[in-house]
Amino acid sequence: MNKSAFARPLREIAGKIVGDTFTRQGFASAELVTRWPEIVGVEIAAHSEPIKIQWPRPAEGEEREPGTLVLRVEGPAAIEIQHLAAVVCERVNRFLGWRAVGRLALRQAPLRRAERKGARVPAAAAACLPENLADVADEELRAALARLSAAIKSR
Repeated sequence: MNKSAFARPLREIAGKIVGDTFTRQGFASAELVTRWPEIVGVEIAAHSEPIKIQWPRPAEGEEREPGTLVLRVEGPAAIEIQHLAAVVCERVNRFLGWRAVGRLALRQAPLRRAERKGARVPAAAAACLPENLADVADEELRAALARLSAAIKSR
């Protein structure tokens, strides 16, 4: 029988497709993206994700310079990550095993995570919110707090 007639494992097919995509974005492997929290730490990874590495064209006869790691960063965290740029570059380079990244470029945008883990309000606290609204004198504030309570309960 023809060997190509047999089904191939999905990881072989998907690995090639995903690998090509990461290569076009300047990543040598998918691990920089898939292991981002492990590489830079949970705190930094919670507010950023790698988009691509931009590689400068080396001048003829010169060594290749380190690339620029482009990160998608949540707006409020951008200044903090900018201050941690040296730390991020050092951790990425340590993971890769060579000085691949020399600087960061930040793009402020919402992260593309499938599921966000927001702070949860305990169900008991959410249940008692409407009872406490009777003491609120401002009618608009009371209505806003009631909507907030309903949103918390629906989570």
